Amino acid sequence: MKHNKVGSVMTTEVVRAEYGTPFKEVVRLLGENRISGLPVVDEDDKVIGVISETDLMIRQADAPDPYEPHRRHPLATLSRESRTRKAKARARTAGRLMTEPPVTVHADDSIVEAARTMALHHVERLPVLDEEQRLVGIVTRRDLLQVFLRPDAAIHKEVVDEVVVRALWLAPRSIDVAVVEGVVTLSGHMERKSETEIAVSMTRQIDGVVAVVDKLTFRLDDSHLRPEGPAMHGVADDWLRKL
Repeated sequence: MKHNKVGSVMTTEVVRAEYGTPFKEVVRLLGENRISGLPVVDEDDKVIGVISETDLMIRQADAPDPYEPHRRHPLATLSRESRTRKAKARARTAGRLMTEPPVTVHADDSIVEAARTMALHHVERLPVLDEEQRLVGIVTRRDLLQVFLRPDAAIHKEVVDEVVVRALWLAPRSIDVAVVEGVVTLSGHMERKSETEIAVSMTRQIDGVVAVVDKLTFRLDDSHLRPEGPAMHGVADDWLRKL
């Protein structure tokens, strides 16, 4: 079972800036292309930082007001975050405005991995790198959500082929698989409880699956047994050890 790769959903035409790109040019690039952020690259097309609308807002919010009295804040007493904000407020180029180090993914990473990275770092877009760490694309939350537009028929076929047949070594019709709007219902009677757990767990990992309804029953409860020998065949061996 293989997840779709980031490279299959990313945008290859990437709006980017260089370290010395002027502040106003960055604003123009974001506005004209109707995007909320962009990567900053060096001369080798390697990503050295990213700029988001948040960075621009810091630049504007922390800009000095000419009508307010000047206040002195010794840098020595400022926190690292405060010093970063001060630097962004005075930034005139992309290199001084960007956030670093950049959060990135690779084109060969799975969509699931990219989604987890976005959630972990609270970002809406990720620069995509190739094997040589060069920028080859950009992936957004909207791109990743495309996986949930996958047809029910395609999901059904993968559950049968990859879970039922390849992982569990069962006949294609051993388990009743129904897919409606991405919700997979598994029904049928299996030999062991561990088999039902494998079936449900692997099905949840398939791209496009919204939820899994478990209606599987079993003859033998082997949950108290730790599989030492070849109790199952194929890739199910690995899944049993993880349960």
